[in-house]
Amino acid sequence: MRASRLIALLLLLQARGRMTAAELSEELEVSVRTVYRDVEALSSAGVPVYADRGPAGGYRLLDGYRTRLNGLTAEEASSLFLAGLPGPAAELGLAEVAAAAELKLLAALPPEPRSQASRMRERFLLDVPGWYRDADDAPHLGKVADAVWEGRKLRMVYRRWGPADVVRQVSPYGLVLKGGSWYMVAAPDEAVARTYRVSRIVSLESLPDLFTRPEGFDLGAYWQTYTAGFRDRMYTAEATVRLAPGCEELLCHTLGARPVNAALAEAGPPGDDGWTVLRLPVESIRHARWLLLRMGADLEVLGPPELRELMAATVSRLSAMYGAVAARDDPGEIIPSAPR
Repeated sequence: MRASRLIALLLLLQARGRMTAAELSEELEVSVRTVYRDVEALSSAGVPVYADRGPAGGYRLLDGYRTRLNGLTAEEASSLFLAGLPGPAAELGLAEVAAAAELKLLAALPPEPRSQASRMRERFLLDVPGWYRDADDAPHLGKVADAVWEGRKLRMVYRRWGPADVVRQVSPYGLVLKGGSWYMVAAPDEAVARTYRVSRIVSLESLPDLFTRPEGFDLGAYWQTYTAGFRDRMYTAEATVRLAPGCEELLCHTLGARPVNAALAEAGPPGDDGWTVLRLPVESIRHARWLLLRMGADLEVLGPPELRELMAATVSRLSAMYGAVAARDDPGEIIPSAPR
């Protein structure tokens, strides 16, 4: 364990240059005191690690020093073939490049890691899109990827959820693949970064103007904050329901596991009939009506009153519709024959 940590520390200094003990401790998930001991161990082993004093100080390697301790273990090499990227790489126009890199990696590995990596590729597959849906059709993805890579501005016609398309000039900071859909993180001129679904770009023009990426912008951190905020913005109402026993998994499939499991954790014990009262976050009253009807008679809406009324009105219309069909198709009904 310590040997791998020492190698990780050495590779961090080689990749990033000067780092403080606090930064190394955070990256390696150890105490600062452990970092001090590890640096001393590297120095004793002949690795030229130097400490710079002062506010801008930290540890660094001797200029020009490069370690050769960057070989992949069998497990590390195998994990690279679990990336699930052949499809996305092709969408980005990088299919041949990714295939060539894979071949070079396999050829460069020693026999044992190569064998394990090949078995991993043969026996495990990551399929990115969810069930019951295909990946988005995003014809402008390649041009967006080029602009992200080159730091070039884009002008696009974008289809919003509103009544009309809009024209936007943006600086694209990055691309994110989520559930089979590509999203562009980009900033309109003189504005903060926003998220655009690439499949909703109607037309796209690459501009000659270059942009400067904001210093310190972290695509992963932005996306994590965006998705957390999206969940908060999505749920604008709350429904109180009674759920039949044994229907928790079906409700998770209907509304999503996260909100349902949170509601189950906060719910009291089931009643004498086995039914459980839950308070569920929902996007809107009308959207909740559409979703909760899927549960049929295994769920009763208790509130709010407007949602219960919507459910009752919908069930009444369904009853009238199917009641009329049943009466029409009743084989016991006698239809008098026409007079001859």
